[in-house]
Amino acid sequence: MKAAVYSTFGPPEVVRIQERPDPIPTEQDVLIRVHATTVTTADWRVRARVMPAPIFTLIAPLVLGLRGPRKPVLGTECAGVVERVGARVTAFRPGDRVIAVTDFRMGAHAELVCAREGSALTTVPANLSFDQAVAIPFGALVALRYLRDLARVTEGQRVLVIGASGAIGVAAVQLARRLGAHVTGVCSTANVALVRSLGAAAVIDRLTEDFRQGGAVYDVVLDTVGATSFAECKNLLTPSGQFLAVLMGLTEFGQMAWTRLAGGRRVRGAIVSASKADLVHLMSLAEAGHLKPVIDSMYPLRQIVEAHRRVDSGRKVGSVVVTVP
Repeated sequence: MKAAVYSTFGPPEVVRIQERPDPIPTEQDVLIRVHATTVTTADWRVRARVMPAPIFTLIAPLVLGLRGPRKPVLGTECAGVVERVGARVTAFRPGDRVIAVTDFRMGAHAELVCAREGSALTTVPANLSFDQAVAIPFGALVALRYLRDLARVTEGQRVLVIGASGAIGVAAVQLARRLGAHVTGVCSTANVALVRSLGAAAVIDRLTEDFRQGGAVYDVVLDTVGATSFAECKNLLTPSGQFLAVLMGLTEFGQMAWTRLAGGRRVRGAIVSASKADLVHLMSLAEAGHLKPVIDSMYPLRQIVEAHRRVDSGRKVGSVVVTVP
């Protein structure tokens, strides 16, 4: 099979298309012929070994590899057609249209991917293309975990989403609105109309307005891009408000512990791993039209270096999709 492989950490150009051995499914695995995958900020961080905080920078070589990558094929999600199933697989059969999240196992930038039947693997709704389906999980799984499980957003609450046009942000706006919240999004001028169309009741153009000014108060502030801090946003929160940090360092870990003990305003964060139940839920929302995929750009596998460059630019809107022939 063809796969996008890298043997050293660095810029997009370290990625090359190479022939790799086909994966061999176990009796509990589903072998997927990939039609679409994505390049995400997770791929960028792993490929470039760029971590969000000093503590992660120190442990990165142990986790990602000391002399070279432990996982030579990147990619955390893929959509395609089941090619073969193991002897003990009962929920899927050859020909099924499926989507899988490989998470920390990576490996989705390839023509063939093995996924365990009980993992984050489910069918693609008939009204979604592979490109549309694969554009959803990376951002939406994080947004769902933060808004539904950590903050427990409820009807009528006011939610501020910082970085509202990124992969996490576009999902967060829609999911918070689905939970009944009054959503305010923060993004650049070019993306104001998009964020509003996704359900934001108000949109702040970060290029012309400081979201920290104006006197608005929120029950939840979700920073999807590490653009601010709890200290800067404390006055934006209600007395029991929550600051949700997607990018976490030593400061945020300390604040999470301290605010939990002190009560009142809280700092929360989590390392999110995919679950089958959450992926099924997201696909059902997408099927019903309640969660719309946002695709920034699409590249064929042979141009995956360009896809990495687009992600590295920091200017993508939604997801960068890679089609696999």
